[in-house]
Amino acid sequence: MRPMTSHPHSLSRRRFLAATAAATVVPPRLAKAGPAFPKDFLWGASTSALQIEGAVQEDGRGPSIWDTFASHLGAIADGSSPRQACDHYHRWAGDIALMRQAGFSAYRFSIAWPRVLPEGVGAVNAKGLDFYDRLVDALLAAGIRPMPCLYHWDLPQALQDRGGWMNRDIAGWFADYAAVVAARLGDRVEDWFTLNEPSVSAIFGHAYGEHAPGLSRGRDGVLAALHHQNLAQGQALRALRAADGRFRLGTVLSLQPVVPVSGGEADRAAAIRWDALWNRVSLDGVMRGRLPDILADDLKAWVKPDDLETIRFPLDRLGLNYYSPLAIQYQPGRLYDAGFGPSANPQVTAMGWPVDPRGLGQVLSELRDLYGNPEVLITENGAAYDDRPDAAGRVVDADRIAYFHGHLQVVAAAVAAGCKVKGYLAWSLLDNWEWQCGFARRFGLVYVDYASQRRTPKASFAWYRALIESGRLAS
Repeated sequence: MRPMTSHPHSLSRRRFLAATAAATVVPPRLAKAGPAFPKDFLWGASTSALQIEGAVQEDGRGPSIWDTFASHLGAIADGSSPRQACDHYHRWAGDIALMRQAGFSAYRFSIAWPRVLPEGVGAVNAKGLDFYDRLVDALLAAGIRPMPCLYHWDLPQALQDRGGWMNRDIAGWFADYAAVVAARLGDRVEDWFTLNEPSVSAIFGHAYGEHAPGLSRGRDGVLAALHHQNLAQGQALRALRAADGRFRLGTVLSLQPVVPVSGGEADRAAAIRWDALWNRVSLDGVMRGRLPDILADDLKAWVKPDDLETIRFPLDRLGLNYYSPLAIQYQPGRLYDAGFGPSANPQVTAMGWPVDPRGLGQVLSELRDLYGNPEVLITENGAAYDDRPDAAGRVVDADRIAYFHGHLQVVAAAVAAGCKVKGYLAWSLLDNWEWQCGFARRFGLVYVDYASQRRTPKASFAWYRALIESGRLAS
């Protein structure tokens, strides 16, 4: 692994390697019986509404920014749209049966804001809430804890027309939406997440134009979107706490170690800037009510008195999404003169992301040592591979099993080292519509034939079911 940045929030390389030495990746076929996880450890998977539901024009749902973005020629790699996706809106009962078959104890899904409030504010769409009502009741009947996330990137287009995340008023709009959903589902749902990966939607949607809403506004775009998401989250968390003091509240962040591609000063400085943008604005905001020093001056244009106090909130748990470290190099003209560089790791997924479980160990150690050791739920971890059924119709995804196994070794080591990791939700239950990649990338434990919508559990599904049943990694 390349040397880590010397950013004060990062662990030293020696300390990191020592902390993760026990978590060396071993191919499952060679591994001895592994560690046991705590008996109350939560197991399950995550999905998002736009990626699986379909039915984008049914029962009063309004258009989202991704519906609009996907309609633009060339925006989606395969020219597809989320119009049908996995048709989960009609096939949810069968999908819950799959979760029950796998032995899930928890399921994180997202609620589509435009399905509940087609205009983003104002009139509530009762049929939209009815769908989530049925979903929650069926999950509870199956013994699965529902964990809704209020926002997984599908902003109502009507709000984008009013400025979206560039408009400070969205903080109040989001808090009102949170209160509407909590009023309907809060008698049965206790676990809530607010935002999913705000740094990703801000950077790729407002600076690079590669995600919806497709804006390319550089620093101003990303900083405004990041700050307004932080502010909206703070107001929504307070609205949820006011709705019911029993709620367990959290948010979901993509936290990835930022690795300079060389030891040169320019690459190291670029990595420090990118770490502040990708990781620290969101994490330090909610956990500390602070801005990264390196970005504080740039953010002054959007931060008003008392904003940071509103943003800071005592979370009951932090949702952690982890896929890989980020290799960063100095690239003049890119956002903060930082660009994605080549990884030293030759093993990559179909997304081109390096397979490196040690980065997960580093993130968990940092949360323990630098952020007060919060309760953590791993809300996304998984890999895309080019899965294909064999002649017998089986999907033998050995690479995905190896990926899960290696990362769960790190999770087990982190738990043994005192990190408060309380569960693991794989990404994802189903192959789905993968944003700008369309249907070209498959992350699921379950293979979906998009033409017929037939579901086929993969070998990784059986492996995961056996792990959940035993509570122990095995060879």
